[in-house]
Amino acid sequence: MRTATLGPAQRAESLASMAERELDVLVVGGGVVGAGTALDAVTRGLSTGLVEARDWASGTSSRSSKLIHGGLRYLEMLDFALVREALKERGLLLEKLAPHLVRPVPFLYPLQHRGWERLYAGAGVALYDTMAMTHGRGRGLPVHRHLSRRHALRAAPCLRKDALVGALQYYDAQMDDARFVLTLVRTAAAYGARTANGARVTGFLREGERVVGARVQDVEGGGEYEIRAKQVVNATGVWTDDTQAMVGERGQFHVRASKGIHLVVPKDRIHSTTGLILRTEKSVLFVIPWGRHWIVGTTDTGWDLDKAHPAASSADIDYLLEHVNSVLAVPLTRDDVEGVYAGLRPLLAGESDATSKLSREHTVAHPVPGLVVVAGGKYTTYRVMAKDAVDAAVHGLDLRVADCVTEETPLVGAEGYHALWNGRARTAARTGLHPVRVEHLLQRYGSLTEEVLDLVAGDPSLGEPLRAADDYLRAEVVYAASHEGARHLEDVLTRRTRISIETFDRGTRSAREAAELMAPVLGWDSGQIDREVQHYEKRVEAERESQRQPDDLTADAARLGAPDIVPL
Repeated sequence: MRTATLGPAQRAESLASMAERELDVLVVGGGVVGAGTALDAVTRGLSTGLVEARDWASGTSSRSSKLIHGGLRYLEMLDFALVREALKERGLLLEKLAPHLVRPVPFLYPLQHRGWERLYAGAGVALYDTMAMTHGRGRGLPVHRHLSRRHALRAAPCLRKDALVGALQYYDAQMDDARFVLTLVRTAAAYGARTANGARVTGFLREGERVVGARVQDVEGGGEYEIRAKQVVNATGVWTDDTQAMVGERGQFHVRASKGIHLVVPKDRIHSTTGLILRTEKSVLFVIPWGRHWIVGTTDTGWDLDKAHPAASSADIDYLLEHVNSVLAVPLTRDDVEGVYAGLRPLLAGESDATSKLSREHTVAHPVPGLVVVAGGKYTTYRVMAKDAVDAAVHGLDLRVADCVTEETPLVGAEGYHALWNGRARTAARTGLHPVRVEHLLQRYGSLTEEVLDLVAGDPSLGEPLRAADDYLRAEVVYAASHEGARHLEDVLTRRTRISIETFDRGTRSAREAAELMAPVLGWDSGQIDREVQHYEKRVEAERESQRQPDDLTADAARLGAPDIVPL
């Protein structure tokens, strides 16, 4: 398998190639499900295209809780099938498919009632571990353990002593969601899929009732392409209904958006060696370790405003602070919040109005000939969703197609990762980088780390950290533009890196340095550098303003004050 580079030249070539000859499968939507579907299709031997209107993972798939989890709380709903499926996928990702991107994370569940709660919650966590061992190849994760209050406070000194009588500790897994999607796209491209971000579907091609392709606008370079395909897969998440409207068919189901917001705070604000999971009156609240930070989330409220830029309101932020502070000995304040992000879950609408009651399961439909729709689901089960979508598309193809092989197909960067991790001290000595820097690179790029190090070898200044975001090397910005399909400054600061939520300035102090590093790769002149920086600064200010607003309506209006950048 060749290593796929998603640079400007490859993007242009992919768009032209997709328009030249009919594809077997065209996937619309570059989130985790769309990227997974493209990988599934191409590894079955099908000619495959993947288009995304904005940047890879720019919607829901970059704004999650960053967890790969089996859905412990779905056990309480007695949804054993969903938990079983998710635990199997978690095990696959940890052990085979993406060990460089997915890693274990501990959680502490404080018990607030003596006797019955330990029995009840303990039985649930024990069943979770048992199902993981049976179905999920979960032997790589430690099993749960019961803790006294004294031992729990030793693990999490941040907790108020009166907030718990004891605790349970168990393990799940986490990843950088945007980086995971990007790696899926690169893996699909490495096997021969044609991929293009900044390529917006404006309509579908029809022959009678049948969908035979799509009209695609090149948002970056201008022009429009007609891309023909035997089967089109709509994997557009919360935009599913909008995409379906282009064919005049809403389909058999409706997708509703549920907003979840997260706060990012520095590591030193919460003194703990473990993540936390807390029960609220509506859902659960996570405090998740995230490098030198914590992620606190999430909310679960209906959203019917702008889908591209969901806004976190002041009320959302207060809700999370109030609930996490109910157990913290030293409360968090607004001044502790480095970053805030909001995402939308695509939920299959049921009869209940409460979004927390809507289905987390997925569905696949074939509303008209030539068009498959996949929606719903959980991040963890993206691969199963992709398999089901391609299985449905295969039914519409007049050829024999191989079975799904993604269960046995590691993502790029996975192969050789463990050996490189074991040899990280030698890599540090060879390159002159600090061992912690090498670990950072390996946990983001896996065995593709050598490609980043090649940039440093060619220009040693790229081995220096960004001045205002020193977790990241300058080489990573260049690599994002040259190898990872980043087209704009925002792509790098919000998705290729997480500078936008990991610094108190939200990335504004890094903006010009990053733009200047991207410029030679993308052919920007000084005017374009200025436009990229100004756009990013306006985006940050619009988000800050939205987070000062009292409710969704005013927050949405404030966020829309900074429109997407339009290439010249």
